[in-house]
Amino acid sequence: MYLTGAHNIVPSKENVSEITHVSLAFMNSSKFHENSPSEFPLFTSVDAVREKFAPDTKVIIAIGGWGDTAGFSIGAKTGESRELWAKHVAKMIEMTGADGIDVDWEFPGGNGYDYKIHPNSEKEWEIAAYPLFLAAIRDAIGPDKIISAAVPAKSADMLAFTKENMGAISAQLDYLNIMTYDMMSIRDNVTNHHTGLQLSLASIDEYISRGLDPGKIYLGFAFYVKWFRVDPASGCTAHNAIGCSTVLMEDPNTGADLGKAGALVWVQQVPSNLKASFEKAMSGVQYDDIGGGSYYFDADENIFWSWDTPDAIRKKFAPIVQKRALRGVFAWGLGEDANKFEHLKALNEGVRQYRAGAINM
Repeated sequence: MYLTGAHNIVPSKENVSEITHVSLAFMNSSKFHENSPSEFPLFTSVDAVREKFAPDTKVIIAIGGWGDTAGFSIGAKTGESRELWAKHVAKMIEMTGADGIDVDWEFPGGNGYDYKIHPNSEKEWEIAAYPLFLAAIRDAIGPDKIISAAVPAKSADMLAFTKENMGAISAQLDYLNIMTYDMMSIRDNVTNHHTGLQLSLASIDEYISRGLDPGKIYLGFAFYVKWFRVDPASGCTAHNAIGCSTVLMEDPNTGADLGKAGALVWVQQVPSNLKASFEKAMSGVQYDDIGGGSYYFDADENIFWSWDTPDAIRKKFAPIVQKRALRGVFAWGLGEDANKFEHLKALNEGVRQYRAGAINM
Protein backbone atom coordinates (compact mmCIF):
# COMPACT_ATOMS: atom_id res chain seq x y z
CA MET A 1 0.00 0.00 0.00
CA TYR A 2 1.23 3.50 -0.82
CA LEU A 3 0.84 6.13 1.89
CA THR A 4 1.12 9.62 0.48
CA GLY A 5 2.04 12.99 1.88
CA ALA A 6 -1.07 14.46 0.25
CA HIS A 7 -3.38 12.20 2.27
CA ASN A 8 -1.48 10.85 5.26
CA ILE A 9 -4.48 9.08 6.77
CA VAL A 10 -4.32 5.60 8.27
CA PRO A 11 -7.45 3.78 9.50
CA SER A 12 -7.66 1.52 12.53
CA LYS A 13 -5.24 -1.40 12.78
CA GLU A 14 -8.14 -3.76 12.10
CA ASN A 15 -8.48 -2.28 8.62
CA VAL A 16 -4.75 -2.47 7.83
CA SER A 17 -4.20 -6.01 9.10
CA GLU A 18 -3.73 -7.40 5.57
CA ILE A 19 -1.11 -4.81 4.61
CA THR A 20 2.39 -6.30 4.52
CA HIS A 21 4.32 -3.38 3.00
CA VAL A 22 3.82 0.39 3.21
CA SER A 23 5.55 2.59 0.63
CA LEU A 24 5.93 6.21 1.75
CA ALA A 25 5.51 8.46 -1.27
CA PHE A 26 7.61 10.29 -2.23
CA MET A 27 11.25 11.21 -1.72
CA ASN A 28 12.71 13.20 -4.60
CA SER A 29 15.10 11.31 -6.87
CA SER A 30 17.45 14.27 -7.27
CA LYS A 31 18.46 14.08 -3.61
CA PHE A 32 20.60 11.02 -4.28
CA HIS A 33 22.98 12.42 -6.86
CA GLU A 34 24.09 15.27 -4.58
CA ASN A 35 27.70 14.98 -3.44
CA SER A 36 26.99 14.51 0.26
CA PRO A 37 23.34 14.92 1.31
CA SER A 38 23.00 15.37 5.07
CA GLU A 39 19.24 14.89 5.24
CA PHE A 40 16.50 13.17 3.28
CA PRO A 41 13.21 15.08 3.67
CA LEU A 42 9.97 13.10 3.84
CA PHE A 43 6.42 14.00 4.89
CA THR A 44 6.61 11.71 7.92
CA SER A 45 9.04 9.39 9.66
CA VAL A 46 9.39 5.63 9.36
CA ASP A 47 9.00 5.25 13.12
CA ALA A 48 5.75 7.23 13.15
CA VAL A 49 4.31 5.02 10.42
CA ARG A 50 5.38 1.76 12.05
CA GLU A 51 3.23 2.53 15.08
CA LYS A 52 0.09 2.48 12.95
CA PHE A 53 0.57 -0.98 11.44
CA ALA A 54 1.22 -4.54 12.58
CA PRO A 55 4.74 -5.06 14.02
CA ASP A 56 5.95 -7.13 11.06
CA THR A 57 4.82 -4.63 8.42
CA LYS A 58 7.66 -3.47 6.17
CA VAL A 59 8.00 0.28 5.74
CA ILE A 60 9.88 1.41 2.66
CA ILE A 61 10.62 4.74 0.99
CA ALA A 62 9.19 5.33 -2.47
CA ILE A 63 11.58 7.47 -4.51
CA GLY A 64 10.45 9.41 -7.58
CA GLY A 65 6.89 9.29 -8.86
CA TRP A 66 5.10 10.84 -11.81
CA GLY A 67 7.07 13.76 -13.19
CA ASP A 68 10.20 12.99 -11.17
CA THR A 69 12.67 11.56 -13.67
CA ALA A 70 15.67 13.89 -13.72
CA GLY A 71 17.37 12.43 -10.66
CA PHE A 72 17.07 8.90 -12.03
CA SER A 73 18.48 9.85 -15.41
CA ILE A 74 21.47 11.59 -13.83
CA GLY A 75 22.03 8.75 -11.39
CA ALA A 76 21.81 5.97 -13.97
CA LYS A 77 24.07 7.57 -16.59
CA THR A 78 27.46 6.04 -15.75
CA GLY A 79 28.98 3.44 -13.50
CA GLU A 80 30.33 6.19 -11.24
CA SER A 81 26.99 8.00 -11.02
CA ARG A 82 25.15 4.76 -10.29
CA GLU A 83 27.56 3.94 -7.48
CA LEU A 84 27.16 7.41 -5.94
CA TRP A 85 23.37 7.33 -6.19
CA ALA A 86 23.22 3.86 -4.64
CA LYS A 87 25.61 4.82 -1.82
CA HIS A 88 23.29 7.63 -0.84
CA VAL A 89 20.30 5.29 -0.90
CA ALA A 90 22.12 3.09 1.58
CA LYS A 91 22.83 6.15 3.74
CA MET A 92 19.18 7.19 3.62
CA ILE A 93 17.98 3.74 4.65
CA GLU A 94 20.36 3.74 7.60
CA MET A 95 19.30 7.25 8.69
CA THR A 96 15.55 6.66 8.39
CA GLY A 97 15.39 3.04 9.56
CA ALA A 98 13.43 2.02 6.47
CA ASP A 99 13.23 -1.58 5.32
CA GLY A 100 14.15 -0.66 1.75
CA ILE A 101 13.04 1.43 -1.22
CA ASP A 102 10.48 1.48 -3.99
CA VAL A 103 11.97 2.75 -7.26
CA ASP A 104 9.27 4.89 -8.85
CA TRP A 105 11.15 5.63 -12.04
CA GLU A 106 7.92 4.93 -13.80
CA PHE A 107 8.97 5.19 -17.43
CA PRO A 108 12.65 4.39 -17.97
CA GLY A 109 13.41 4.66 -21.66
CA GLY A 110 10.77 7.30 -22.40
CA ASN A 111 7.03 8.02 -22.53
CA GLY A 112 7.14 9.93 -19.25
CA TYR A 113 5.41 13.21 -18.49
CA ASP A 114 7.92 15.14 -20.65
CA TYR A 115 7.83 12.89 -23.71
CA LYS A 116 6.93 15.77 -26.04
CA ILE A 117 9.80 17.95 -24.80
CA HIS A 118 12.31 15.12 -24.41
CA PRO A 119 11.44 12.46 -27.01
CA ASN A 120 12.19 8.80 -26.46
CA SER A 121 15.20 8.99 -28.75
CA GLU A 122 16.96 11.05 -26.05
CA LYS A 123 16.25 8.38 -23.43
CA GLU A 124 16.91 5.19 -25.35
CA TRP A 125 20.15 4.68 -23.40
CA GLU A 126 18.08 4.28 -20.21
CA ILE A 127 16.81 0.90 -21.41
CA ALA A 128 20.22 -0.72 -20.97
CA ALA A 129 21.08 1.40 -17.93
CA TYR A 130 17.97 0.50 -15.92
CA PRO A 131 19.00 -3.01 -14.79
CA LEU A 132 22.55 -1.76 -14.11
CA PHE A 133 21.07 1.00 -11.95
CA LEU A 134 19.05 -1.52 -9.94
CA ALA A 135 22.10 -3.77 -9.57
CA ALA A 136 24.13 -0.87 -8.15
CA ILE A 137 21.44 -0.22 -5.55
CA ARG A 138 21.33 -3.89 -4.61
CA ASP A 139 25.10 -3.98 -4.20
CA ALA A 140 24.97 -0.92 -1.94
CA ILE A 141 22.12 -1.93 0.36
CA GLY A 142 22.70 -5.67 0.45
CA PRO A 143 20.41 -8.68 0.05
CA ASP A 144 18.32 -8.17 3.19
CA LYS A 145 16.80 -4.81 2.30
CA ILE A 146 13.83 -4.53 -0.04
CA ILE A 147 13.97 -3.12 -3.55
CA SER A 148 10.66 -2.90 -5.36
CA ALA A 149 9.69 -0.92 -8.46
CA ALA A 150 6.54 0.75 -9.75
CA VAL A 151 6.28 -0.09 -13.44
CA PRO A 152 3.98 0.87 -16.33
CA ALA A 153 0.93 -1.16 -17.35
CA LYS A 154 0.68 -0.37 -21.06
CA SER A 155 2.83 -2.48 -23.35
CA ALA A 156 3.84 0.63 -25.33
CA ASP A 157 5.35 2.06 -22.14
CA MET A 158 7.33 -1.05 -21.16
CA LEU A 159 10.35 0.22 -23.02
CA ALA A 160 12.96 -0.96 -20.52
CA PHE A 161 11.14 -4.19 -19.69
CA THR A 162 12.23 -6.21 -22.68
CA LYS A 163 12.68 -9.97 -22.72
CA GLU A 164 16.41 -9.34 -22.85
CA ASN A 165 16.28 -7.11 -19.76
CA MET A 166 13.69 -8.91 -17.67
CA GLY A 167 15.98 -11.47 -16.06
CA ALA A 168 18.49 -8.85 -14.95
CA ILE A 169 15.72 -6.56 -13.67
CA SER A 170 13.90 -9.29 -11.79
CA ALA A 171 17.10 -10.55 -10.18
CA GLN A 172 17.52 -7.25 -8.30
CA LEU A 173 13.90 -6.68 -7.31
CA ASP A 174 11.91 -8.33 -4.56
CA TYR A 175 8.68 -7.50 -6.38
CA LEU A 176 7.17 -5.20 -9.01
CA ASN A 177 4.10 -3.03 -8.56
CA ILE A 178 2.42 -3.05 -11.96
CA MET A 179 0.40 0.15 -12.22
CA THR A 180 -2.73 -1.31 -13.76
CA TYR A 181 -4.55 2.01 -13.58
CA ASP A 182 -4.43 5.28 -15.52
CA MET A 183 -4.62 3.07 -18.60
CA MET A 184 -6.81 5.74 -20.11
CA SER A 185 -5.14 9.13 -19.95
CA ILE A 186 -5.11 12.53 -21.64
CA ARG A 187 -2.99 11.00 -24.42
CA ASP A 188 -5.95 8.92 -25.58
CA ASN A 189 -8.71 10.04 -27.89
CA VAL A 190 -11.40 7.45 -27.17
CA THR A 191 -12.99 6.40 -23.90
CA ASN A 192 -11.92 3.26 -22.08
CA HIS A 193 -11.62 1.96 -18.53
CA HIS A 194 -8.67 3.47 -16.73
CA THR A 195 -8.39 0.36 -14.55
CA GLY A 196 -10.44 -2.28 -16.34
CA LEU A 197 -10.25 -6.01 -15.71
CA GLN A 198 -9.31 -7.08 -19.24
CA LEU A 199 -6.75 -4.30 -19.65
CA SER A 200 -5.21 -5.28 -16.31
CA LEU A 201 -5.07 -8.94 -17.27
CA ALA A 202 -3.46 -8.10 -20.61
CA SER A 203 -0.80 -6.06 -18.80
CA ILE A 204 0.01 -8.87 -16.37
CA ASP A 205 0.19 -11.39 -19.21
CA GLU A 206 2.54 -9.12 -21.15
CA TYR A 207 5.01 -9.01 -18.27
CA ILE A 208 4.78 -12.77 -17.83
CA SER A 209 5.36 -13.31 -21.56
CA ARG A 210 8.51 -11.19 -21.27
CA GLY A 211 9.86 -13.50 -18.59
CA LEU A 212 8.67 -12.05 -15.28
CA ASP A 213 7.85 -14.58 -12.57
CA PRO A 214 4.17 -14.10 -11.49
CA GLY A 215 5.35 -14.63 -7.93
CA LYS A 216 7.03 -11.21 -8.10
CA ILE A 217 3.95 -9.36 -9.41
CA TYR A 218 1.60 -7.14 -7.45
CA LEU A 219 -1.58 -6.13 -9.30
CA GLY A 220 -2.40 -2.43 -8.94
CA PHE A 221 -5.68 -0.87 -7.81
CA ALA A 222 -6.64 2.80 -7.87
CA PHE A 223 -8.48 4.36 -4.97
CA TYR A 224 -9.71 7.23 -7.13
CA VAL A 225 -12.09 8.17 -9.95
CA LYS A 226 -11.10 9.54 -13.34
CA TRP A 227 -13.20 11.67 -15.66
CA PHE A 228 -12.80 12.71 -19.31
CA ARG A 229 -14.61 15.17 -21.55
CA VAL A 230 -16.28 13.47 -24.51
CA ASP A 231 -16.78 15.06 -27.92
CA PRO A 232 -20.47 16.05 -28.11
CA ALA A 233 -20.49 14.85 -31.74
CA SER A 234 -19.22 11.37 -30.80
CA GLY A 235 -22.67 9.80 -30.61
CA CYS A 236 -21.87 8.42 -27.17
CA THR A 237 -24.77 7.02 -25.14
CA ALA A 238 -25.13 5.59 -21.65
CA HIS A 239 -25.14 2.05 -23.03
CA ASN A 240 -22.49 2.63 -25.69
CA ALA A 241 -19.90 4.62 -23.78
CA ILE A 242 -16.70 2.65 -24.46
CA GLY A 243 -14.76 3.73 -27.53
CA CYS A 244 -16.35 7.19 -27.86
CA SER A 245 -14.29 10.06 -29.19
CA THR A 246 -13.00 12.50 -26.58
CA VAL A 247 -12.19 16.14 -27.00
CA LEU A 248 -8.52 17.05 -27.38
CA MET A 249 -7.08 16.59 -23.88
CA GLU A 250 -3.35 17.10 -24.40
CA ASP A 251 -1.42 19.89 -26.08
CA PRO A 252 -0.02 18.27 -29.23
CA ASN A 253 3.19 20.28 -29.05
CA THR A 254 4.07 20.32 -25.35
CA GLY A 255 2.05 17.42 -23.93
CA ALA A 256 0.51 19.79 -21.37
CA ASP A 257 -2.81 18.87 -19.77
CA LEU A 258 -5.57 21.01 -21.31
CA GLY A 259 -7.90 20.59 -18.32
CA LYS A 260 -10.37 18.31 -20.11
CA ALA A 261 -9.80 15.36 -17.77
CA GLY A 262 -8.93 14.75 -14.16
CA ALA A 263 -9.00 12.53 -11.10
CA LEU A 264 -10.82 12.66 -7.77
CA VAL A 265 -9.82 10.73 -4.67
CA TRP A 266 -12.53 9.55 -2.30
CA VAL A 267 -11.34 11.68 0.61
CA GLN A 268 -11.59 15.00 -1.21
CA GLN A 269 -14.53 17.32 -1.67
CA VAL A 270 -15.82 17.21 -5.24
CA PRO A 271 -15.31 20.53 -7.08
CA SER A 272 -18.55 22.44 -7.65
CA ASN A 273 -18.27 22.24 -11.44
CA LEU A 274 -18.18 18.42 -11.29
CA LYS A 275 -20.42 17.73 -8.30
CA ALA A 276 -23.71 17.18 -10.13
CA SER A 277 -22.12 14.90 -12.72
CA PHE A 278 -20.20 13.00 -10.05
CA GLU A 279 -23.39 12.35 -8.08
CA LYS A 280 -25.09 11.01 -11.19
CA ALA A 281 -22.14 8.72 -11.82
CA MET A 282 -22.23 7.35 -8.27
CA SER A 283 -25.95 6.59 -8.43
CA GLY A 284 -26.02 5.40 -12.04
CA VAL A 285 -22.82 3.33 -12.19
CA GLN A 286 -22.71 0.55 -14.77
CA TYR A 287 -20.43 -2.45 -15.11
CA ASP A 288 -19.00 -3.47 -18.46
CA ASP A 289 -19.21 -7.27 -18.64
CA ILE A 290 -16.90 -7.34 -21.68
CA GLY A 291 -14.02 -5.10 -20.65
CA GLY A 292 -14.67 -5.49 -16.95
CA GLY A 293 -14.91 -2.10 -15.32
CA SER A 294 -17.22 0.37 -13.62
CA TYR A 295 -18.16 3.46 -15.59
CA TYR A 296 -20.81 6.09 -16.24
CA PHE A 297 -21.45 8.45 -19.14
CA ASP A 298 -23.13 11.74 -18.33
CA ALA A 299 -24.85 12.68 -21.59
CA ASP A 300 -25.86 16.12 -20.27
CA GLU A 301 -22.29 17.17 -19.42
CA ASN A 302 -20.52 14.86 -21.92
CA ILE A 303 -18.32 13.44 -19.18
CA PHE A 304 -17.09 9.83 -19.05
CA TRP A 305 -16.36 8.51 -15.56
CA SER A 306 -14.15 5.47 -14.88
CA TRP A 307 -13.31 3.83 -11.54
CA ASP A 308 -13.39 0.62 -9.52
CA THR A 309 -16.32 0.06 -7.21
CA PRO A 310 -15.76 -2.36 -4.31
CA ASP A 311 -17.57 -5.01 -6.34
CA ALA A 312 -15.34 -4.38 -9.38
CA ILE A 313 -12.31 -4.80 -7.11
CA ARG A 314 -13.55 -8.20 -5.93
CA LYS A 315 -14.16 -9.33 -9.51
CA LYS A 316 -10.46 -9.02 -10.40
CA PHE A 317 -9.20 -11.58 -7.92
CA ALA A 318 -10.36 -14.82 -9.54
CA PRO A 319 -9.42 -14.17 -13.21
CA ILE A 320 -6.19 -12.26 -12.52
CA VAL A 321 -4.69 -12.67 -9.06
CA GLN A 322 -5.70 -16.29 -8.54
CA LYS A 323 -5.57 -17.59 -12.10
CA ARG A 324 -2.12 -16.09 -12.69
CA ALA A 325 -0.91 -16.99 -9.16
CA LEU A 326 0.34 -13.47 -8.44
CA ARG A 327 2.24 -12.48 -5.33
CA GLY A 328 -0.54 -10.12 -4.31
CA VAL A 329 -2.10 -6.70 -4.82
CA PHE A 330 -1.35 -3.08 -3.99
CA ALA A 331 -3.20 0.23 -4.18
CA TRP A 332 -2.59 3.91 -4.60
CA GLY A 333 -3.17 5.09 -2.02
CA LEU A 334 -4.33 4.34 1.51
CA GLY A 335 -5.42 7.78 2.69
CA GLU A 336 -7.05 8.52 -0.64
CA ASP A 337 -9.79 6.04 0.34
CA ALA A 338 -10.71 7.86 3.55
CA ASN A 339 -12.98 8.30 5.34
CA LYS A 340 -15.12 5.23 4.62
CA PHE A 341 -12.29 3.01 3.33
CA GLU A 342 -14.83 0.97 1.33
CA HIS A 343 -12.34 0.10 -1.41
CA LEU A 344 -9.69 -0.90 1.11
CA LYS A 345 -12.19 -3.23 2.79
CA ALA A 346 -13.00 -4.85 -0.56
CA LEU A 347 -9.29 -5.31 -1.22
CA ASN A 348 -8.80 -6.83 2.23
CA GLU A 349 -11.66 -9.24 1.60
CA GLY A 350 -10.15 -10.37 -1.69
CA VAL A 351 -6.73 -10.84 -0.11
CA ARG A 352 -8.11 -12.95 2.74
CA GLN A 353 -10.00 -15.19 0.34
CA TYR A 354 -6.99 -15.51 -1.93
CA ARG A 355 -4.73 -16.52 0.94
CA ALA A 356 -7.32 -19.03 2.14
CA GLY A 357 -7.84 -20.47 -1.35
CA ALA A 358 -11.51 -19.61 -1.08
CA ILE A 359 -12.03 -17.64 -4.30
CA ASN A 360 -14.51 -19.25 -6.70
CA MET A 361 -13.40 -19.25 -10.32
